[in-house]
Amino acid sequence: GEFVPPADGGMIESIDPSTGEVWATVAFGGRTDIDRAVAAARAALDGPWGRMPGHERAALLRRFADLYQAHAADLAVLETRDNGRALREARADVGGHHNTYHWFASLADKTGGRTIPVDDSVHAFTSRLPVGVVGAITPWNVPLMAAAWKLGPALAAGCTVVLKPAEQTPVTSMELAKLFHEAGFPPGVVNVVPGYGKDGAGEYLTAHPGVDKIAFTGEGSTAKAILRSGADSLKRFTFELGGKSPHIIFADADIEQALNAATGSAWALCGQSCALGSRILVERSIYDRVVEAFVARAGKVRVGQPLDLATHMGPQAHAEQLAKTLSYIDIGRGEGAELVAGGNRLTGSGLDKGYFVEPTVFAHATNAMRIAREEIFGPVATLIPFEGEDEAVAMANDTTYGLTAGLWTGDVGRAHRVSGRIRAGMVWVNTYRYIRWSTPYGGFKASGWGRENGTEGLDAYLETRTTVISTTGRFPDAYAN
Repeated sequence: GEFVPPADGGMIESIDPSTGEVWATVAFGGRTDIDRAVAAARAALDGPWGRMPGHERAALLRRFADLYQAHAADLAVLETRDNGRALREARADVGGHHNTYHWFASLADKTGGRTIPVDDSVHAFTSRLPVGVVGAITPWNVPLMAAAWKLGPALAAGCTVVLKPAEQTPVTSMELAKLFHEAGFPPGVVNVVPGYGKDGAGEYLTAHPGVDKIAFTGEGSTAKAILRSGADSLKRFTFELGGKSPHIIFADADIEQALNAATGSAWALCGQSCALGSRILVERSIYDRVVEAFVARAGKVRVGQPLDLATHMGPQAHAEQLAKTLSYIDIGRGEGAELVAGGNRLTGSGLDKGYFVEPTVFAHATNAMRIAREEIFGPVATLIPFEGEDEAVAMANDTTYGLTAGLWTGDVGRAHRVSGRIRAGMVWVNTYRYIRWSTPYGGFKASGWGRENGTEGLDAYLETRTTVISTTGRFPDAYAN
């Protein structure tokens, strides 16, 4: 219920990726701070929040959602400063987050169970209970969206939360804390502890015996470490992990619309999203046309200072990601793919100190190349030709990931056939990146466990209890004869 100085952490400088310079100083917590936050969350769960009926939780969530909407413009600027995404893009995204909170508020008083017919001797029914204290760990690419996808359902279900944002983008989470306080949430319901992941607040949170569930968005290697650290207490887990999403374009598609989607998704969020169609699979008869269009459109992307509303694409979010993206461009060259656009770090015109990379296109690649199999998380599109439905599906599924996929076709039968064969948690047909609070989102295979959004997202924060009550009060003596 109050801002406190870190007990065993310290003040850390946050870097603006567009300038490479410090723009904010943030309190980073450590083990003692996590202990305090978990204790506050447990006390709130056992106190007024735990006894609050669903319609009252809903009213608080709606009040918070309204405050969020009123502050969305400022929050978008803070996210842009923190991770470098273009402000025009951040405004469009952050400006709709209040809908997520409103939607989950509408479910807060609808978590009832069901009556189970058995026989006349008992009355059996289920109840839906909050899973408990949730450790929510958000990524640096979309910190506010990821927080909404976790906080909305957790609070609607009646859980309490300790939020640990990515160490690279901690600022917006502190603003969320202010809004929850202003909305009137009881102390301890939402707690925010910025800090380091490995060997810091994040690692300690995942192992904490007072935490009942971890909701994590990030890399698969980190998820495996979280599983190991949380195994002793048999926590519940929700993981939204990486992707190497196939974006399939058939020759019978509306090619212009497909290009709009494929190029738009290739370089959105500076290429830093697990749902982007970074593997563009193109039917061979239109392959050269699509490659030519990608090259032309890459040249039209305005890369620059993210706070400038004319900018389409800002910098990579931090120095480590810049180095990773550039290294994969070198890998693509070395593998024999043809670099047909971009591939360089941008300097000059005030960009020298920032982490800017050109929109990059590789053509004449194969699905066996590392640039087609490994998640780069940068503005790098890889175009791969295919022949026919079977090969397209085989390529699409030939990956350790299974988060999202897209396909473009004018044949309704093909739309059903191909979408039904793709192993991914969300498949878009003749559209792309259409995600809403009501549509479940999550992955197959190495792309995660469980779902966020939709009623499935709420289910992840609830436990089911079965109660059986005798209607006769009689129980036979097993040893009577």
